[in-house]
Amino acid sequence: MFNYEKYLRVKKFPHIWCAGCGDGTILKSLLRAVDHLNLSKDEVVLVSGIGCSSRTPGYVDFNTLHTTHGRALAFATGVKHAKPDLHVIVVSGDGDATAIGGNHFIHAARRNIDITMILFNNFIYGMTGGQASPTTPLGAMASTAPYGSIEPNFNVSELAKSAGASFVARTTAFHTGQMENLFIKAISKKGFSLVEVIVQCPTAYGRRNKLRSPVDMLKWQKDHAVPVSAAAKMTPEQLEGKFTTGVLWDIDRPEYTDQYRRLIEKASGQC
Repeated sequence: MFNYEKYLRVKKFPHIWCAGCGDGTILKSLLRAVDHLNLSKDEVVLVSGIGCSSRTPGYVDFNTLHTTHGRALAFATGVKHAKPDLHVIVVSGDGDATAIGGNHFIHAARRNIDITMILFNNFIYGMTGGQASPTTPLGAMASTAPYGSIEPNFNVSELAKSAGASFVARTTAFHTGQMENLFIKAISKKGFSLVEVIVQCPTAYGRRNKLRSPVDMLKWQKDHAVPVSAAAKMTPEQLEGKFTTGVLWDIDRPEYTDQYRRLIEKASGQC
């Protein structure tokens, strides 16, 4: 049996997540990925902003930063500049990452800085009142959209790809084996890597949108996820209302801290 406790600050438990929340599932998959890669705890930095997902660093025995709302990537960029040999991982929610933190998200991908971002996408602001977020589906209910959201929602994986990320993947809290494998690939990839995880929020999203239990929400994830290989053979009509999972984008591009180091060497006459 896997020993999760060796990576945890056990005194911080019990955690504050709601019963049935998928955030703990993501945490366990992340710890298994770190263990698979044989990374020491001192080699890993886990950074977050504000929100349900952003409580994650408080529970792990890595180098951790719990920062301000939307600014996790800004802090993480500073850490990666100062200590480029560290494995910097950002955990963020859909509101934290793509609303108040949207500008940082775009430019971290554009720079292709070597940071792994795990985006917990539960389609809503779970911690701060159930408001609609940039990923809330059209027609979905939220505290700020009591008659259904009328705003088109972001496809955050496509946004990261378009902005310049080296690695983009999507999975769900239901597909735990796939999730662990994608985390391993993302952490191992040089450059900006995004893994979007569709995760259930039974308290803020599910009860407003006729998904009454965590089991209902997990079943929805299972039924609406389509592997990349299968999606390639389907028509747009067949994919309507569904989302693709797996590795969506994987390229090699110059990485920002490497480029910055070469610039310093050039400016100082070392090359």
